[in-house]
Amino acid sequence: MPNAESSNYNEQRPQHVGIIGASSLVGASLLPLVIKDGWQVTAFSRQIIQSNSQPVEWRRLPDISQASYRADQQTISHWISLAPLSVLPDYFKLLETYGARRIVALSSTSRYTKDNSSDLEEQALALRLADAEQAIRNWAENCGMDWVILRPTLIYDVGRDKNITEIIRVIRRFGFFPLFGKASGLRQPIHAQDVAQACFTALQAPAAKNKAYNISGGETLSYRDMVSRIFNALGRKALFLPVPLAAFRIMISILRLLPRYRYWSAAMAERMNQNLVFDHSEARRDLSFTPRAFILSKEDLVQAADKL
Repeated sequence: MPNAESSNYNEQRPQHVGIIGASSLVGASLLPLVIKDGWQVTAFSRQIIQSNSQPVEWRRLPDISQASYRADQQTISHWISLAPLSVLPDYFKLLETYGARRIVALSSTSRYTKDNSSDLEEQALALRLADAEQAIRNWAENCGMDWVILRPTLIYDVGRDKNITEIIRVIRRFGFFPLFGKASGLRQPIHAQDVAQACFTALQAPAAKNKAYNISGGETLSYRDMVSRIFNALGRKALFLPVPLAAFRIMISILRLLPRYRYWSAAMAERMNQNLVFDHSEARRDLSFTPRAFILSKEDLVQAADKL
């Protein structure tokens, strides 16, 4: 039975939400949730959305060099940001103009897993995430605004993500997958739909006010087992190629010459043997967070084949 605070919140629940980064991987899963629940949606994206069958008002994010923003007399009190966290502070003034009172921002557990990376660019990413989280807290508290920060682990949504989909590409192209060492590091892949659900719940949950949560997948398995699952889903026998770290460094230095692989690094191979595990019990308590196990369906793989 809901408590008095929860009932009162639901009675006064706002029906208009602004979403920054709505065309992102998680945004594709979030939009149907808020629409189904009857919310009016104003979606902001850097891309120009020409048409969409969903009842969403699309707006292009304004140039951050603008000195001021115009909200056209419209108030949007509740917001979800799915854009890279480091860019959100650039739009604080925009949110203030719209009268924002609550912001749910998507960060990443990379804040912790990459802070001691051997790759300087990854260290810089971890620092940007930490700085952005602190900036959001300070800004929101100074404005008397509620904030919620969510840090997911490895996000996947086959055919659209940059994690599991890349592994599928390698397996389909070469028939094997390269591994460094035993690849025994533990992983908790989380589906984009579960991340979207957590964002939407956090938007409304009174208990989530001014808190940060790590959200991980519903199953913990080794990196090697995770890739084996992908082989099995593809109907192939798992075939691994042991590769020394030095060879990985050479291979990746060549691949990074291509735009598609410019973010790859040898540190990715090193992490195959590192445990990247996060407890999500607080999210389960406050957000009723119940993520699915890592299971790839045939439908996932069919959709992925169309996009690879």
